[in-house]
Parts: sequence; C-alpha cells; structure tokens
Amino acid sequence: MAIARGHRFPVEFGVAFPQGLVLMGEVSPDTEYQSREDRSAGRPVRQKVDEVTGKRQWKATVTDPSEVNAKRASFDLVLLADVQPVPTTAEVLPGLRPVELDGLTAEPRVAGNGEFKYQAYVFRATGFHAAGSGSGAGSGARSSRVSGESEKAA
Repeated sequence: MAIARGHRFPVEFGVAFPQGLVLMGEVSPDTEYQSREDRSAGRPVRQKVDEVTGKRQWKATVTDPSEVNAKRASFDLVLLADVQPVPTTAEVLPGLRPVELDGLTAEPRVAGNGEFKYQAYVFRATGFHAAGSGSGAGSGARSSRVSGESEKAA
C-alpha cells in the first residue's frame, strides 16, 4: 500500500501549532505568475484554483512562535475558500493577530538545497475560528497543553 505523492494529511491545529499562529498582515489572493509580456499587454491577473478541491486559493503570511529555527518560523499559508477568509480575532499590535485554523491539512515536502535538505510541510486550511476564545473545541485543549508545557519546563 502506497500513499500517493501530494497527499494532504488532516491535522488538528493544536497538534501542528501548540502555541498557535500569528497572522502578519492581511489575507490576499494567491495569483498565477504573470510574465512581463502579459503585464504590458494588460492581461488580467488570474487567481489560482486548488486542483483537489476546486476552491480559490488565498495566501497569508503567518509566524509560528513554537518554531525554534528563526528562518522557518514565518511562512506562507494557503487558504482554500470560494470567498476571501476573514480572521475573527482583533489585532494585538498593528498588523498582527493571533489566529486558529479550521480544516487544516499538511502536505510533506522536501525543502532546502544540496546537502542542506530538510522535511517541510505545505499547510492548507479552509478558514479561521476565534483563537483562545474558549468557544472552539481546540482552544480549551490548547490552553491546557500550553500550561502543561510550562509546568514541565519549570
């Protein structure tokens, strides 16, 4: 039995990101590459469509506070939705807001160059839900897991 290349594994938000994620900036359309000739000819920019779900792709830059390697802490997240997903949380600083994701999947990839390759993931989600509000199923588990980690470290 083999797992097909490009398989997306469903993963719980609290397992993938035990300290949550911070959205930096805004969610924007993930557009296809446009050559210089296309731009000069005035051709419209096309938004990417996910091959598996058929939904539009949106991108957001997020940072993972639990990542120890600074170069890998921030990455682009792909959101799959027919309309632009809107975060449900308030900004804690201008342009920064904590977020939690619904419908999170991880697709394994090899990243890096030459002898410096490493295991990486392409994360995709279907939207946002309120971070740390206590209303989501993952928020209570996440807060108890975080307090458990701080007890171990102390």
